[in-house]
Formats: sequence, structure tokens, C-alpha cells
Amino acid sequence: MSEQPFKSGYVAILGKPNAGKSTLLNSILGTKVAIVTNRPQTTRHRIIGVKHLDNAQIVFLDTPGIHREKFELNKYMNEIAFSVIPDADIILLILDARSGLSPDDKRILERIREEKRKETKVFIVINKIDGVPKENLLPLIEEISGKYSFVDEIIPVSATKGSNLNRLLELIATNLPEGPKYYEDNMLTDMPLKQHVAEIIREKAMLLTSQEIPHAVTVNVVNIQPGDRNPDILIIDADIIVERSSQKAIIIGKKGQKLKKIGSLAREELEQILGKKIYLRLWVKVKEDWRNRVDYLRRFGYGF
Repeated sequence: MSEQPFKSGYVAILGKPNAGKSTLLNSILGTKVAIVTNRPQTTRHRIIGVKHLDNAQIVFLDTPGIHREKFELNKYMNEIAFSVIPDADIILLILDARSGLSPDDKRILERIREEKRKETKVFIVINKIDGVPKENLLPLIEEISGKYSFVDEIIPVSATKGSNLNRLLELIATNLPEGPKYYEDNMLTDMPLKQHVAEIIREKAMLLTSQEIPHAVTVNVVNIQPGDRNPDILIIDADIIVERSSQKAIIIGKKGQKLKKIGSLAREELEQILGKKIYLRLWVKVKEDWRNRVDYLRRFGYGF
């Protein structure tokens, strides 16, 4: 009996903000590689997550939610998202079952139709099915099937509850081309340490603030180094960047309590991930209109 051929390839995850793209990736990998909040536009970079199966290696490309462009930052995020279409072996468009097929979803589907390679498979993943009655799903599936003949599979899932994720993985692995292992077996993401640290700090700042503040925040990790006296301790210095002095005051909070809470939550998670004691020093700095300034965006890790 001949051995099964090994399959590998790139699977792009696209969709609107808050459709559950990063939650889906984390659930599939069984660990957190992408930060998750209930705020739109949490993901700002392309994030690679690698799923290792017995006969396949799936390289997921998680992307920012595709949205209307207001700032240079938004333009960058949309460009990152759409840039993965021509290179993907499979494209997953994540829909929110509660809102159905929206005009924005239709625009994304048209862009996929125009820019994908002929051999690229397109799957519609209807997420958050635990939030709608089952009878609502059939009309949505029929609408997609009727309007978009280039869609190869439609899979209802719940990323938070894990429903139907094994079926999704099975379909992905079946439809990948034969290929090599692109990453070592123990590698889950290629995210640089500084970026990973910055994302975790930003997640905590987003979770603990409201209104416009989460969108106006970014994090710049200035330094990561072992302690002079105790090399088993990792010292991390990072700047939390906002656009206005009023936002700085909110991030710091009364008597510095909010900044202290952000630092505490980030440090706890970083210690779990890195397996080391962390000494985390945070500063809040104002950089006016940073989301519209290409020089700032470059400095803070957005690849213009």
C-alpha cells in the first residue's frame, strides 16, 4: 500500500472586522498566536499560524479586517489583507452568521474573484452559528451558492465553541496541493518576539479602554534584554502610543491605576508564553495623528 502524499500550502483568512478570523485561527492551532478583543480592527498585521497534521502542513495567513479607509493605517491594513489573495492555495472568507452576506462581504468576494489564481479554492466559513437559529443558515447558504459559483465549499462553524472545525481542517487538507514542510514541526508562528510582545500589550490596552481609544493606540517595544543582576529575568521597555494628551490621561488612569493594570495583565501573559519572569516598564507617549503619518507608521512596525 502506497504512502499518502504529504500536502502543504497557504490558506488566507479574510473578512470584515469582528467576523472571528483571529479566534478561528487560535482555535484551530489550539494556542493563542493572534490577539483577540471585541473591538473592530484588532488585527493590524498579517499573522502566520502553522497547523501541523500527520500528512499535511497548513500555513494560515490571518489578516486585518477589511473596512472603509479613514487613515493611512486603515489603508495599510486593507492592502495587507488583499495582498494575500494571489498567493493563497485556499481562501477562507469568514462571515458572521448573525449579519449574513453584507454589502462589504460581497465586495470582498468580488475582489477575490478578480485576483485569485484559477486553481485557488475559495471556502466560505459561516462563523458564530451558535448565535443564530439553525433555520437561518439554509437561506444564507442557498444565497451564496446561487450567486457565487466560484465558491467551492460553504462550512458553518463556531470558532469559540469549536463546532465543525475538524470538518473544516479536513476539507482544507484534502484541497491542498502536494508540497514540502515549510516550517519546523514545533513552529506555530513566525512572528518576531518584539511584535508578539507589542501585540499582547496593545490587546490589554484595548480591552481596558473604550470608544475611540483602542483605535488610537499602538505599542512600540523599545528594548528586550536579560537583567544585569539576574539573567533569568527579562526586562522589557515599551511605549504605548496615543494621538492626544486626553487619551494619554485615560490610558494612565487615576493615580496610574489603568496603566498598572495593563502592565500587570500583559506581564502575566508574557511570563506564561516565555516561561520567564518579566520586568515590564511601560511609558505612554503622545504622537499626534500617528495613524496618518507614514513616518510614524514605519517606525511603529507598519510596513509602508
